Amino acid sequence: MERLDEPTEALVRLAAAIAAGDEGLIAQRAQVALAAAVPAIWVDELLLQSILMVGYPRALVAGHCWRQTVGRPAEWLEDGTDYSQLAVWEQRGNATCGVVYGSNFEKLRDNVAALHPAMAAWMVREGYGRTLSRPGLDLGRRELCVIAQTTALRASRQLHSHLRGALHAGVSPEVIRSALAAITPEVGPDGVAFAQALWGRVKG
Repeated sequence: MERLDEPTEALVRLAAAIAAGDEGLIAQRAQVALAAAVPAIWVDELLLQSILMVGYPRALVAGHCWRQTVGRPAEWLEDGTDYSQLAVWEQRGNATCGVVYGSNFEKLRDNVAALHPAMAAWMVREGYGRTLSRPGLDLGRRELCVIAQTTALRASRQLHSHLRGALHAGVSPEVIRSALAAITPEVGPDGVAFAQALWGRVKG
């Protein structure tokens, strides 16, 4: 991804609004996304991955706003309820984590397992395999949405990791810089400054 196109910018700004949790702002950004011809499946996938990043309460509010805006049901790709696919989710999760974290993946898994073994297993299988490896939205755009949401949450460690993850997923530095600038209205100048400081460390 070499430039931040209008649909991607609208998607990233919606992601930031979801994390900010202001229903009015989410509704506005949903309207902008529709006007920018953001594919509905992109937003549907953003809603699902927002459960991971910001929790069910904000994801449900965002889902309500988006369904009202787009005026049609979600498109089914994978419903995520076929637990016979656990091995597939595990395999996909390991592959996606390998892209996002690169050589730091094993260290990350060990560190998370030290917090609780279930967290490490769920992170790979449920987070990255079941959710973030779904079809419908590419990994680069998923990472940009995660960057927007971790900026809004001021989650410095996760933001640092996903700034690097976006690069690993093929997003250009210019697109990352543009995405951070674009979410200023949603996260405020202080939020952007917080993210830009971490971005400077990543680039360094």
